[in-house]
Amino acid sequence: MLPVMSDTPARLLRLLSLLQSPREWPGHELAERLGVSPRTIRRDIDRLRELGYPVHATQGNTGGYRLTAGTAMPPLLLDDEEAVAIAIGLRTAAAGPVTGIEETSVRALAKLEQVLPSRLRRRVTVLQEAAVALPQGGPTADAEHLALIAAACVAHERLRFTYRSSSGEETRRLTEPHQLVAAGRRWYLVAHDCDRADWRTFRLDRLADPMRTGVRVPPRELPGGADAATWVSTTLSGTAGHRALLVVHAPAEQVADRVPATLGVVEPVDEHSCRLLTGADSLEYLAYRIAVLGFDFDVLDPPELAPHLQALGERVLRAARTAERGGRAG
Repeated sequence: MLPVMSDTPARLLRLLSLLQSPREWPGHELAERLGVSPRTIRRDIDRLRELGYPVHATQGNTGGYRLTAGTAMPPLLLDDEEAVAIAIGLRTAAAGPVTGIEETSVRALAKLEQVLPSRLRRRVTVLQEAAVALPQGGPTADAEHLALIAAACVAHERLRFTYRSSSGEETRRLTEPHQLVAAGRRWYLVAHDCDRADWRTFRLDRLADPMRTGVRVPPRELPGGADAATWVSTTLSGTAGHRALLVVHAPAEQVADRVPATLGVVEPVDEHSCRLLTGADSLEYLAYRIAVLGFDFDVLDPPELAPHLQALGERVLRAARTAERGGRAG
């Protein structure tokens, strides 16, 4: 039997910690956990409500207590690992690919670090002292747009927005949003385009004026049962000016470690080889990207890639011979 918790503040903190787990707690189970009577649990629940914690109660044999979302955010109880994870996440968000949350992330991090115990504060700050991030340019996603679109995805709610194509043409779209995909510093929305009756992938940095319509629809599955990340990867490879299909003589997981999802699709053939579909804007650059994979490979398609690989190989061999002679050309 668990010891009785006679210290009311400590018992309330323990009770709050239990209620923050994503489940419903029967009153008798909470009473057993804390070593008190069900009546004491009811009084403690009332105290938590007075402090602003929205504790919901359901009646009946299967009823119990759970913490729900309220109108204001009360203090949270975090264990050590949760606190460190949130602090590191806030540091990352302050320099991340979502615009509009940098200052907010810094403010939230400052508040968190003020209340962190010294042992945890050191774990968080040591990362900042030991690591430095390369400055990154490129497109960013709007934080408000990201939250609005994510909510529409979860609710299966139709979404309108203005979209700018790579040529600069703007069109108004009505979509059924499926899922958001983060790829490096870019965010993509996978959605079914209602006007075109087909699936599309939209870059969030080209998307403006998103508006939830309030119209909910049954969820759709991507063709072939594909997941959203694979769909985006395949789409991006397909929109490149030139594509290549290879057999790479290395395990799929090793190749996937060297090929970002935005640059290619890796499918295992067996435990020692895999297929790679990748693309680039020119055959010359495509040959370079393939050559620096670091694995042996066979080109299945296109045959037009062969002379570019040969030219690249001859250039590298000439440089190797020069290096053997100590840099003296002859």
